[in-house]
Amino acid sequence: QVQLVESGGGSVQAGGSLRLTCAVSGYTWRLAWFRQAPGKEREGVAALITSFGTTYYADSVKGRFTISRADARSPLYLQMDRMEPEDTAMYYCAADAAPKSATVVFDSREYTSWGQGTQVTVSS
Repeated sequence: QVQLVESGGGSVQAGGSLRLTCAVSGYTWRLAWFRQAPGKEREGVAALITSFGTTYYADSVKGRFTISRADARSPLYLQMDRMEPEDTAMYYCAADAAPKSATVVFDSREYTSWGQGTQVTVSS
């Protein structure tokens, strides 16, 4: 079982930046960041196929957020730039060890391990 611990959330003004960190222990095939705002469904934000380094982004964050991980022993990061009030949510790190199609990369049901979440608030 993969263990995930997020950190780095906080409050920022619109246009600002934050970097989220997810400490990862255990083997993973892919890692992802999801977010959930009050009253909304959990949505995928960015994903990384760890074996190939392939990245995926939701249209709403493309060009503003960057997912990265240096190697298998390093944390997972989410660099968030030019932030908008709509980015306000609880952010979760997720992992899965089984190879799966890229078509389900943002399907939360396809991830078996989750962190506890870190709150991000963007004020206008």
